Amino acid sequence: MTRRLWGWVRKNAVLLLGFLILAYMLAPIAVVILLSFNQPGSRNTTYVLNLHEFHFTWHNWSSMFAPAGLRDALVMSLIIGLLAAAISTALGTAIAFALARYRFRGRSTVQALIFLPMATPEIVMGSSLLTLFIGFGIPLGFWAILIAHVMFCLSFVVVTVKARLAGLDPRLQEAAMDLYATPVQAFRSVVLPLVWPGIMAAALLAFSLSFDDFVVTNFTAGTTETFPMYVWGINLRGIPPQVNAVASFTFLFSLVFVIAGQLRNRRRSDDRAATS
Repeated sequence: MTRRLWGWVRKNAVLLLGFLILAYMLAPIAVVILLSFNQPGSRNTTYVLNLHEFHFTWHNWSSMFAPAGLRDALVMSLIIGLLAAAISTALGTAIAFALARYRFRGRSTVQALIFLPMATPEIVMGSSLLTLFIGFGIPLGFWAILIAHVMFCLSFVVVTVKARLAGLDPRLQEAAMDLYATPVQAFRSVVLPLVWPGIMAAALLAFSLSFDDFVVTNFTAGTTETFPMYVWGINLRGIPPQVNAVASFTFLFSLVFVIAGQLRNRRRSDDRAATS
């Protein structure tokens, strides 16, 4: 029996390791979701999952925005995240097309400069941006945060869209133009639908990075308060349990998008297999 069990473990070692890593990654999220349904009796039970002191309640979800300042901070993060994602996706997609489709002088230098923010520590980037804004007289606050977020999101958008373009056959656009399509029509009807999943993935990644950022935002925020800064500031007095509810809702909302995308891709694969 022991030999058979050991043989099964050896055969499925990679699968077991993958499940262990996945459990390790999801364990903190599971704790936050459980704490979102807990009515803490003291400050300690807000942070620590103690099953002996766990009191189930829906109050944290029904009064999610009861703590003062939480709604405003969350709305500010959503606005900055959406704007940063939209701007960085538009600029990053154009840069990715230029780097993937054209050869020009200084192309390798541009690529190095584009990827540099990804390798730069956030504290270095934040302090450098703070010095830059002060030197040019740019006031700290909403616009300074937006400029900073667009700057570091741009690199991730370029990498994501460029990876999608690397697997796209340029002859498809040429074939469309051979069939009397204009360059604009070929781009809109052939290239854009094929690249669109990569663009959407880049936009979602940019929004997540902007919404979650604290270090760079802390250097450029001034008196503007985003959701991560709200959590950091209120931690000195004790984080309200409604913060766990907001975090859980954000995770579940993102999970719905991921599952919907996977189901859509599977349906498309099934349709192609049925028609072939």
